[in-house]
Amino acid sequence: MSLTKCLLFALLAIVASASVSAERVRYDHYRMYKVNSENAKQLEVLKDLEGSSDSIMFLDGVHLVGADIQIVVAPHKVPDFLEILGKSEIKYELQSRDVQKSLDEIDEKVAIKGRATTAYNWAQYYELDDTYAWLQDLARSGPGVVTLIEGGKTYQGRSILGVKITKGGETINGKAKPGIFLEAGIHAREWIAPAAATYIINQLLTSEVESIKELAENYTWYVLPHANPDGYVYTHTTDRMWRKTRTPYGRCFGADPNRNWGFHWNEVGASSSACSDTYAGPSAFSEIETLSLSKFIEGLKGKVQLYLSLHAYSQYLLYPYGHTADLPDNVADYEKVFNASIAAVNKRYGTKYTGGNIYDAIYPAAGASVDWAYGTQDVRMAFCYELRPSSTSYFTGFKLPAQQIVPASEELLDSIVAMATEVKSLGYFD
Repeated sequence: MSLTKCLLFALLAIVASASVSAERVRYDHYRMYKVNSENAKQLEVLKDLEGSSDSIMFLDGVHLVGADIQIVVAPHKVPDFLEILGKSEIKYELQSRDVQKSLDEIDEKVAIKGRATTAYNWAQYYELDDTYAWLQDLARSGPGVVTLIEGGKTYQGRSILGVKITKGGETINGKAKPGIFLEAGIHAREWIAPAAATYIINQLLTSEVESIKELAENYTWYVLPHANPDGYVYTHTTDRMWRKTRTPYGRCFGADPNRNWGFHWNEVGASSSACSDTYAGPSAFSEIETLSLSKFIEGLKGKVQLYLSLHAYSQYLLYPYGHTADLPDNVADYEKVFNASIAAVNKRYGTKYTGGNIYDAIYPAAGASVDWAYGTQDVRMAFCYELRPSSTSYFTGFKLPAQQIVPASEELLDSIVAMATEVKSLGYFD
């Protein structure tokens, strides 16, 4: 979803020129501030400020009084920005005097693989074409087990490719296997999410660990590592911190594909400004990515009992709802599954997850895929993982070092094993 807590870079008018010239977006001498509203009046000032200028980029949604908001400001706009905060007595802290320098300092820790010259692995991050070629190879080499699927299309004409895994066939004792649907990468810059999704695919196909073999053999899996391919490609070619789709909207680009689903669309926790990182789009399912993917999922109605969405970062496990503080009618079961899942994620490396219902655990956020799956597709168990790192890491949040791909994915898979076990014990796979 990304329900994000820090460092969410908008790419306003500067993106329009960058998209034509193919030059990489830079943030030299941009400053990052942390602000916090103390009352509703101050919150309204920040809401008015969001999307008001191409040079003031909000990294968090402006939703709640008292919530920290990260804001990146272009050098020439700093005096105006500080004057507005001063007049409204809004408290702020300077987090970085040079955002580009802060980002460059951690780049060397993030290994990126261009064209694949060695076997696909999890020691580096891959570009989209490499992952797609790997998925296609899996389908060719594993007929009857791995089927290439197209979950939808993108604005720029790319396919949303994934795989269907039916190890040991699609039935058990003459009955269709329960389905687990996993999508990742709906927010383009959250690279660890697609990497973890491909790791899970590989483990389902190759692991000799009994619990993982059971997970592979007892369920039909639908895994889409890149739900926002255009955005992901853009993070490699132009702006590493891009979040949204690439649909043009006037002088700005893209909608937040995890605020665009047709379930309580744009009621809360999203923006109506096309320049905002949380822009909900002009209408529900305005983005071809979410519209076509939703049609694909609708075609699986009744076949999927567990829906998983991978995001980063903050180390949260979340469940419906995002549009309201009201809880699902089966919240008692959600709490049991949640407790088992976060206990399992902690065992291998001591990583601590927290979470709960989206609205209360992070912030209000309507129009997410998890809510749509639960609210319209009769998927009674739907969860969002916000993967490593924790929310305390502002500049490394979306640039998780590649050496953490495997441990982050291992503990995630531990959690999913425990989750599936608990969901089964509660009867949702019957």
